[in-house]
Amino acid sequence: MSNTESFDRLEAGGRPESEFEVRYGRNGPTDRELRLVGDVTGKRTLDLGTGSGQAAVAFAAHGATSIALDTSAERVERARVLAERADAKVEWHTGDLSELAFLRADSIDVVFSAYALGEIDDLGRLFRQVHRVLHPAGLFVFSYEHPLATALRAQRSAFDDAPLVVERNGARASVHLHPIGSVVIALGRAGFRVDAIVEPEPPPTALEPAKLPATIVWRARKEGV
Repeated sequence: MSNTESFDRLEAGGRPESEFEVRYGRNGPTDRELRLVGDVTGKRTLDLGTGSGQAAVAFAAHGATSIALDTSAERVERARVLAERADAKVEWHTGDLSELAFLRADSIDVVFSAYALGEIDDLGRLFRQVHRVLHPAGLFVFSYEHPLATALRAQRSAFDDAPLVVERNGARASVHLHPIGSVVIALGRAGFRVDAIVEPEPPPTALEPAKLPATIVWRARKEGV
């Protein structure tokens, strides 16, 4: 089963807790809590790997010109239904997350991505495309599964750079761990300056308290022209 098919099944398995929240993952914190994106009124936003469309709809509902891209046509169709129900205007696209030729250079204020970058092998290519479409000093805010927690859960070395096959709700997918140091280097080479890395503490389970952050959240700003 491909990653696209696996994540289709995950997205179909349940609705987001709030359809008008920008959330950093299914069980992650919201931007209202972290304040990394902030006010999007009058801005142009791009939601990379939109999934259920929750963030794209939230951006539109809060006054942004909202654009969304996902690899799955099935997920985009479900997201359209959410937007129609919310009476939110979103420009939808389907395709490779690293193919942003449909956007002009320096045309986006905020690029957001929640948990989609784990599917991407070549982050450098994606980062260069994001840099191209962002305005100078534009924001790139993204999250993915924390590499240390993921490696521990899989009982493998955090230094193993092979993709990890995971299962969620019966769906199998390949996930890249993306160690923190390598992401910092890739962002710098693409022309970004990292100004925030957040490792939020997850809520404890009924069996034991949280030992490692489940999610890592980044904010980087475009530098150079």
